[in-house]
Amino acid sequence: MQTRYYTITDYPKGTPERDLFQLREEELSELGEGEVRIRNSWLSVDPYMRGRMSGVKTYIDPFELNEPLQGAAVGEVIESRDSRFKSGDKVRHMGGWRDIAQLSGDQVEPLPSIEVPEQAYLGVLGMPGMTAWTGLNIIAEMKEGDNVLVSAASGAVGSLAVQLAKAKGGTVVGIAGSQEKLDWLEVRGVKAVSYKGKDAEQLTKALKEACPDGFDVYYENVGGDCLVAALNNLNVGARIAVCGMISSYNDTEAAPGPSNISMILIRRARMQGFIVFDHWQNYSRFLEEVGPQVAKGDIDYEETVEQGLEQTPDAFLKLFSGGNKGKMLVRL
Repeated sequence: MQTRYYTITDYPKGTPERDLFQLREEELSELGEGEVRIRNSWLSVDPYMRGRMSGVKTYIDPFELNEPLQGAAVGEVIESRDSRFKSGDKVRHMGGWRDIAQLSGDQVEPLPSIEVPEQAYLGVLGMPGMTAWTGLNIIAEMKEGDNVLVSAASGAVGSLAVQLAKAKGGTVVGIAGSQEKLDWLEVRGVKAVSYKGKDAEQLTKALKEACPDGFDVYYENVGGDCLVAALNNLNVGARIAVCGMISSYNDTEAAPGPSNISMILIRRARMQGFIVFDHWQNYSRFLEEVGPQVAKGDIDYEETVEQGLEQTPDAFLKLFSGGNKGKMLVRL
């Protein structure tokens, strides 16, 4: 059996070009003892993958040139030599960016039994959802009545973060770009602020107008002017959960630090970065709390779906131009 997969031929500087990604085909080896062969049905692309294209080890190893790229995927077992899996099982794994994955059974997990569409386990009930929950509850220690600010508030992570924060009863403000995204937030009781056409000073004023009482929690996905404006609107004792800094992922030079970093001291604030995989032992808690709400429709989630393996690089690149609402997925 053959597999088709994407690889990169070089480590890009700045925003990757489309022709960096090469679609290749190869014959799979015979299935070994303890291995599982999976036909992928859904692929995830995520901003963190840009860091793996740098050639530098961060909190995770970089992608290897000319080798299959990796990412979360959902699929169906079509052949197994692992007693834990049988043909027809629906599973999740990290053998994405390809149509057929062949992996050790230790790298594969069965999908949870909550009655939701299978691709939800790549989004609202997968790594992005778990990231939103972890940042608010474990890192920022969100409390009832906290005023919460979320940047990239209509993305895969931010769109769940604003809803979880809203349930705590405080004022929730979301930063987004397009009018469609702003409207989505407003319908859900979130005060939406656009970053488009605003510098840090203007964004500071807009956030102040949206929440004059200031913020107890800031969920950081963006960095840059969003961080500067957020620091200007912190309450004493505020907590900042740093999930991402997508505004600088394609920078070719180091971005300057926020000029008002002293607000951390002035407001006696705590700012902590986190990687969700360090907290995966809490995934069952997250599923227990959020899973039933998703199944009942109490939590809304958005998906942007591209069709076909050939569209995977395009789906990935759209993440850096605001081309997605909610979770970006590729359906095979």
